[in-house]
Amino acid sequence: MPTASALHYATECFEGLKCYRGYDGRLRLFRPDRNCERMLNSARRISLPDFEPKELQKLIEALVSVDGEKWLPKSKPGTFLYVRPTMIGTEPGISVRKPHEAVLYIVALQFPVLDEPQTAPIYNPSPSGHVKTGRPGMKLLASRDDMVRAWPGGFGSAKVGANYGPSFNAQAEAKERGYDQVLWLLGRQNEVTEAGASNFFVIWKTREGVTQLVTAPLSDGIILDGVTRGSVLELARRRLSRPTEGVDALQVLERKFNMDELPEAVEEGRMVEAFAAGTAFFVSPVSHIHYRGKNLDIPMSKGTSGVYASFFKDWLRAIMYGKERHEWGFVVEEHSDRT
Repeated sequence: MPTASALHYATECFEGLKCYRGYDGRLRLFRPDRNCERMLNSARRISLPDFEPKELQKLIEALVSVDGEKWLPKSKPGTFLYVRPTMIGTEPGISVRKPHEAVLYIVALQFPVLDEPQTAPIYNPSPSGHVKTGRPGMKLLASRDDMVRAWPGGFGSAKVGANYGPSFNAQAEAKERGYDQVLWLLGRQNEVTEAGASNFFVIWKTREGVTQLVTAPLSDGIILDGVTRGSVLELARRRLSRPTEGVDALQVLERKFNMDELPEAVEEGRMVEAFAAGTAFFVSPVSHIHYRGKNLDIPMSKGTSGVYASFFKDWLRAIMYGKERHEWGFVVEEHSDRT
């Protein structure tokens, strides 16, 4: 319908999660209840109808229980399928009002692995802020003053289409200059918010020698409450509260921090590592950030990753693919197993 509310007034929200074929042959979803609850919050933010999150999860389970074997055969453990529940306002008409009709549907599709190290060199001149490095890892371009992804009181915390389309020009510019994503800054203090559509983390040492994991807070409604983000924070608090396997314990902080703190940490040798985290990019180590004339090389102690990012990836993958029995790994009974 050309006059559908979603096409004119952006009454559209969605979720992103993955279905995993475990090494034990079983299908799993990773914390699907979190995605379903977040989608309800997104729907409410743009005046779409309420629904029961548990019922949405049942629909997701039904889809992957039937189609899982086709796209994720048991002969290919360690693979995944991307699942996207979507709700759109479908009421026809161009009146500026809350839509009274909506459609909820779910699509599943194959998706590339985006967290693997990128090693191809990019031969653009660095003085103009282009990348000239063959180092693996994600490369970020800090956003300009005239571009903002989200703001206090807006809808940055909701997974709605209107959060993404306006950022495509900045993302395209970053790609043209050899970067993978935009590191989004906010306000005169250049608060660090997100990396592309992923949550952003830094690990550094304070001048007093305390090793900290820092990410932006959820308090202002700017940051998406990422499922991977929350899982990284929980794992850090549970498993890295004391020295582990030869690495320092982490003090975990959700706080505002500004971009000027990063070059200070790099120049003073206090930067340990940085990474982005989300469903699409999983846990992706960051190797380089360009910030208004400054090129920041971020350490990666393991060559293609920092040691902490490697811990988080290994722990999460073990849960997702059934190597570790955990409440976060939700097993789906397949249709073929019931017949």
